[in-house]
Amino acid sequence: MERTILIRIGEIFLKGNNRNYFVSTLKNNIVESLECVECKLVSSNNRLFIVGYSESDEQEIISSLTRVFGIYSVSPAIKMPTDLEKIAETCSEVFPSTGKFRVTVNRADKKIPLKSMDIARDIGAVMLRKAKGGLTVDLFNFDFEVNVDIRENGYSYIFYKKILCSGGLPVGCGGNGMLLLSGGIDSPVAAYLMAKRGVKIYAVHYHSFPFTSEMAKEKVIKLARIVSRYCGPIELAVVPFTEIQYAIKGNCPIEYMITIMRRIMMRIAERLAVEKKCGAIITGESLGQVASQTMESINVTNSVVSLPVFRPLIGSDKTEIIDIAKKIDTFETSILPYEDCCTVFLPKNPVIKPSIKAAEEMETALDIEKLVTDAINNTETIVCDYKDL
Repeated sequence: MERTILIRIGEIFLKGNNRNYFVSTLKNNIVESLECVECKLVSSNNRLFIVGYSESDEQEIISSLTRVFGIYSVSPAIKMPTDLEKIAETCSEVFPSTGKFRVTVNRADKKIPLKSMDIARDIGAVMLRKAKGGLTVDLFNFDFEVNVDIRENGYSYIFYKKILCSGGLPVGCGGNGMLLLSGGIDSPVAAYLMAKRGVKIYAVHYHSFPFTSEMAKEKVIKLARIVSRYCGPIELAVVPFTEIQYAIKGNCPIEYMITIMRRIMMRIAERLAVEKKCGAIITGESLGQVASQTMESINVTNSVVSLPVFRPLIGSDKTEIIDIAKKIDTFETSILPYEDCCTVFLPKNPVIKPSIKAAEEMETALDIEKLVTDAINNTETIVCDYKDL
């Protein structure tokens, strides 16, 4: 007998002739997620397994796999030669001996003369006899299900747990995206959701030192590290933004400060995105949540970039966003009381229905090209990896 972890893929099955590319990307991501544990990834008959690990590492491996996008579920299993009597004995020894259960058999090896239901009946009979009254069969309202997967290679896999994972698509198969990462609740959740669709995340953060502290910057780095547990290391560009905010405050109407500020943020994000071969900009905006997230404001900020802007939270309310933030462990960090650059220079009454024409006229008082170029030239790049938490 050999301990193994069976990996099931979900949406990848729908990819037809492109499936090999998605599976190859998934394999690379699995290997990277488990690089700190001694184990091996193998494939057999379009299935993936983890083998060669210590029993003491099993829970750590499973925990890592649950965060790898592209995996639907995993099961700790026992691999053994296909001997129906020994399989039945093993099931009676390693699975619970109390409660309601059923046995499900997948007989891929058609050389076995018995049908799947007959094999399941025989295994169940042995388990009932060995349990001495502690078990009962219930095909519909069961406490646990014994699964026996009989493969064509002469081996079978037995398991009873199916642990749900993150699903989605393997990170990297959906292209690159440049995320505007603030220190708030929303943008880390946006990163998670886009990574779930296979997007490799790059990020940009706008830092207004000394108005925003080094603690605010460290908070953002920590958020990127937490999210990297799901999407791999994130290259974070920390852009100095103080001079830009001073320029806007000194030359533009106060009610348009946030609008013009976000237009410059988008310009910088697009420049960085092109450098990293990103196909889109990603933000954590939700329609109507704040003044800069009205339909008119979004249209005005979109108008300065040619790349598509993905807003995966656009139709979500705050409660839904917070629920995901708690699920991925970013919430407690996001609510730490360190202000970002948007809140420091926030006007009391920002315009909620700006126009492109008005914003363009106000920007004539600024040397946009110099502001953007200087900010990019002084950008600090930090690779954020969850292993550094």
